[in-house]
Amino acid sequence: MTSFRRTTAALALAAVSGLAVTLAQAPAQADDKASRTVDVRLIGINDLHGNIEPPSGSSGRVTLSDGSQVTAGGAAYNATHIKNLQAQVRNSVIVGQGDLIGASPIVSALFHDEPTIEILNSVGMHATAAGNHEFDEGYQELLRMQRGGCHPVDGCDFRATYEGADFPILGANVTLAKNGRPALPPFWVEFRDGMPIGFIGMPLKDVPILVDPNGIKELNFGDEIAAANRYANLLNWLGVKSIVLLIHQGDNTQGGGPDDCRLGATKGPGQVIAESVSPKIDAIFSGHSHQHYNCTVTDPDGNPRPFIEGLAFGRELSVVDLKIDKRSRDVIRSETKARNHIVTRDVAADPEVQSIIDLAKEKSGPIANEPVATIGGDIVRAATPSGEQPLGLLIADSQLAATKGNGAVLALMNPGGVRADLTYATSPAGEGPGVVTYGEAFTVQPFGNILQTVTLTGTQIKAALEQQWQVVNGATRQIVLQPSAGLTYTWSASAPIGSKVSNIVLNGAPLDPAASYRVTINSFLQGGGDGFSAFTGGTDITGGGIDLDGFIAYLKANAGITAPATGRITNVA
Repeated sequence: MTSFRRTTAALALAAVSGLAVTLAQAPAQADDKASRTVDVRLIGINDLHGNIEPPSGSSGRVTLSDGSQVTAGGAAYNATHIKNLQAQVRNSVIVGQGDLIGASPIVSALFHDEPTIEILNSVGMHATAAGNHEFDEGYQELLRMQRGGCHPVDGCDFRATYEGADFPILGANVTLAKNGRPALPPFWVEFRDGMPIGFIGMPLKDVPILVDPNGIKELNFGDEIAAANRYANLLNWLGVKSIVLLIHQGDNTQGGGPDDCRLGATKGPGQVIAESVSPKIDAIFSGHSHQHYNCTVTDPDGNPRPFIEGLAFGRELSVVDLKIDKRSRDVIRSETKARNHIVTRDVAADPEVQSIIDLAKEKSGPIANEPVATIGGDIVRAATPSGEQPLGLLIADSQLAATKGNGAVLALMNPGGVRADLTYATSPAGEGPGVVTYGEAFTVQPFGNILQTVTLTGTQIKAALEQQWQVVNGATRQIVLQPSAGLTYTWSASAPIGSKVSNIVLNGAPLDPAASYRVTINSFLQGGGDGFSAFTGGTDITGGGIDLDGFIAYLKANAGITAPATGRITNVA
């Protein structure tokens, strides 16, 4: 595939539109004069999160419509399935819907996800949207992932050099705060049998509350629908009539299999976008929710188009087959076919991709397989009706223990930062049941956040707890913070937002609104992540260590620990 860094075709568009946009070079393919249409297969992957090895447990299974399950995932199997799907058709394009890197297992994360990018280069990725996790290490690191070069601190640990991504990482709604210009390429165009196909890609507008704000200070994230419409109009003006949206925003479902469409009764943000963006857009590939669905929505002109998402961690590929009219160069909507393809493990592993995985395992193994602690049973992140995650509670306890020297009396952990269960079963290194390796602990907490202890008043703590319920895109979003032992409170489902929390007790005494308390949170929350702006008002900030280090130290100090009892949070009607 032509390298993205070497592609120069159509850079003159910048002079026409005033925007930093690029088009892929049209491949030298003979046009089929006998046919009036061109068939193109789009193969999409979303929310891989650097899971280049086959994911384990529930993260490595796909639930079918009848409730049965299929083992799935693994980059080497993914590559084989992609090749098989490509072999069935003359024309294909491989695309991504974001979060292909970030929040990754140690086998990729230890090398800043360079192995994952190398694998995506190997399978021939053509373009991907940026997701929120592409910004986990900040904008400048994302640019390095695109352009190449060694990490400024860790250097090149995976290979002697890092060449970057051979595909563009798109961000149509991401602009530079200083001048409003695109911070990432907003779209990409591929040609198949002479037909141009435009891909508009972008993350969700809520990136600033989902990643550490300190790494994206120079960026603005705009409305997804406005950005999609802007570039759909531009592509149409340039003569590109077949247009696809790659959007890192999706919806939750009410169960179902890969090709069911069981969205909620209330429209989610993904569906709102899919139904509202320009009728010039012919298909919507989505992501972010880690759900699977295959839906048909109606565009503003009343015409159908697919709205599809596959399961996270490389378990499914979203396949959309388009038929393009040669005269109009537009998609014949009635001929579009969409499905989610399960990445089963009953095929041969792709040898080139497997060699990349093997190298990453070899280099990360001495660190990843080091035993660091023991547990006495499974400690899971599944939440109770009150919102408590046993593993989230344990992490909060570890953060309080790690920062008592800073005067901390309370710790609060964001549930989205808990990425995997701690399982009692035999560890990957084979040490026996109950052994926790560094790699397993890292998979639970992969972000490397700094623990920070701040002074908050009781009123500010109450305000932060009330921010666990927020209205986003017209719907209520609930993010229940995980409290350390000693804090208890009650929340009411029927109470209005802003007045849901009551009976806050800390170490046996009611929380005093006027008193000051030393509270430990991670750097993500301290910057206002997940919409918890109340934490930004904290004073007397004292830095601590890395959250993962504190977690491992706590596990070591409490050998054979089991899941803490829930009941710190009580919910009522």
